[in-house]
Amino acid sequence: MANSEHERRIAARFTVFDQDGNGHIDRCDFSAAAKALLAEFGVAARSEKGQALYGGAEALWQGLAGIADRDGDQRITREEFVTGAVKRLRDRPERFAEIARPFLRAALDAADPDGAGAPVVADAARVLAALGVPGDAARQIAAGLDADGDGRVGEAEVVPAFARYFTVPE
Repeated sequence: MANSEHERRIAARFTVFDQDGNGHIDRCDFSAAAKALLAEFGVAARSEKGQALYGGAEALWQGLAGIADRDGDQRITREEFVTGAVKRLRDRPERFAEIARPFLRAALDAADPDGAGAPVVADAARVLAALGVPGDAARQIAAGLDADGDGRVGEAEVVPAFARYFTVPE
């Protein structure tokens, strides 16, 4: 696939982070994502799970900004996302996985009301829907994340899938 096609497909993923649709990614987008997840699962922001999610969102923002915010204005434009983050992460998706891990771990924990260590597939779909993935797609994606077929979606399944989604063109 041509590099420009790869960049076009990755740029489309920019909107996942741009929660408010204002054309750039900033700290507020990550706070909004955390707030949406907490509301979806009825988790208090000041609870241990809530604080972990906000902390994970901040860590993800800081990691992404450190890689992509080339002009230091605390905002990541679509161009910075494609030329900065994607080019740096394409060769090392595991690096992106590690940046995202605290947020993803906290999101899974918030979505796991029974404390089993991983939410059921339906609750994983609710996580995706809260982050803006349309309902049918969220359910399909969540089901696909259950690689071992145990009916739950765990960190070992989600983190690499998240990194692949943002670093692999297909």
